[in-house]
Amino acid sequence: MHERSSVGDLVKQLRDELNRYSEGEKLPSSRALVDRFRVSPVTVTRALAQLAGEGLVVTRPGAGAFKAAPRAAAAVGDTSWQEVALSADAATEPVPRAVDASGVLVTLAASPPGVIEFNGGYLHQVLQPVGAQWSIAERTGATLFGTSAAYVMAC
Repeated sequence: MHERSSVGDLVKQLRDELNRYSEGEKLPSSRALVDRFRVSPVTVTRALAQLAGEGLVVTRPGAGAFKAAPRAAAAVGDTSWQEVALSADAATEPVPRAVDASGVLVTLAASPPGVIEFNGGYLHQVLQPVGAQWSIAERTGATLFGTSAAYVMAC
């Protein structure tokens, strides 16, 4: 059984009609599209959302839908690292697998004495407010439960 999609049909029709519009020109209102194509407002909304996702239409709440500017070609990034990372044994010409790991090794090396590092994501032990946390726990425990800080911290 072949099922039709009213959203898909509307997207196809609108995509074909977009050639008649110039860049930035306003499309008919959602209400006009509902009347013209005899579909529900939800169908129009979904179709416009799909066209917006494809970069063909720009929607502005309260203002309407407009033909989008053509997308610029995506910049090609440096993918040379893939030659080393993805080279397989089946390759006809072996690719050298030498990788310069000096930057990683410097990051993993122990820091000199007296240096506090901030790149690990956790505060250095000297900067952690452990004493303040214990005093808050003691006061809270004594006030609320009449117990010691050790009991509060264990919970």
